[in-house]
Amino acid sequence: MSVPTTVPLGSALRAYFCSYLIGQRDLSPRTIASYRDTFRLFLQFLDHRYHIQADALCVEDLDAPRVLAFLADLEKARGNCVRSRNARLAAIRSFLRHAAAAEPLVLPVAQRVLAIPMKRFDRVVVGHLTGVQIQAILDAPDGRTPASQRDRLLLLLLYNTGARVSEITALQCQDVCLESSGSVHLRGKGRKHRSVPLWRDTVKLLRLWLRRPGVRPESPLLPNARGAAMTRSGVAQRLRLAVTLASAAHPDLRSTRVSPHTIRHTTAAHLLQSGTDLADIAMWLGHESIQTTHQYLDADLESKRQALARLEPPRVRRNHLRPAKPLMQFLKEL
Repeated sequence: MSVPTTVPLGSALRAYFCSYLIGQRDLSPRTIASYRDTFRLFLQFLDHRYHIQADALCVEDLDAPRVLAFLADLEKARGNCVRSRNARLAAIRSFLRHAAAAEPLVLPVAQRVLAIPMKRFDRVVVGHLTGVQIQAILDAPDGRTPASQRDRLLLLLLYNTGARVSEITALQCQDVCLESSGSVHLRGKGRKHRSVPLWRDTVKLLRLWLRRPGVRPESPLLPNARGAAMTRSGVAQRLRLAVTLASAAHPDLRSTRVSPHTIRHTTAAHLLQSGTDLADIAMWLGHESIQTTHQYLDADLESKRQALARLEPPRVRRNHLRPAKPLMQFLKEL
């Protein structure tokens, strides 16, 4: 009985996704989609660059030179940032570790790919909006049409909760609790759920919004024109419109890059400036580690100024400078 010298990629990938990622690790659909997209891009690259069709590939074909060529293509041709490049490499590494454990034949190839390092990158200082700027954006939708009413609620929820855009678009009407002081239930990354309290103004807008005819518990809280849940691009487009309207009264917004994640940063920065503890902010934002929340402390210059003001400065002795002696006199007196 002959021993196979290659491992077909198709069967190995199917086992990796179905048996391992879904069956054993039970990862979220969002994580599965990210890993899936990595291999779709990688297989398309191998077909285009090396003329090897996906069904003809073996695991051994995913060697280090080809992986490096793929990573370089992501950065140069597709314009991906280093974070995206590292995420793609992490997915390939994960697959090869699994494949090597199942079939030691591919271990040499896997080891060489696992030796490819993650790229280091400069961490950009987190930017956020001022209180005046965020208020201008929140006031931009006039509320005269259903779409404008939805946009007003969308922007207020983003700022009130500090939610990721994916968490906002996934909200259903049944995720809102308007009893007592009001709260909203968010489904975060890695299937982590959390509840966030709501301001009174947010609760009032929600009560009016949920009185619309045809609203059911499982209905999207923020539907688009077709009645389906808003998409990421739809949220970004409505935010751009609000920023454009707000820029008429606040020209500084024209040169400020504002995205849904900018509003998330703004919520965190304003919580920090109000004296909220970092651990509470981490729970509010759904951070797995408080180390992630430290970026807001690093970026918050105003809090640093306040801390410096509370610190009593040392007394500095001021010495009166005496003019130096002429050089020849100095040498003579030595």
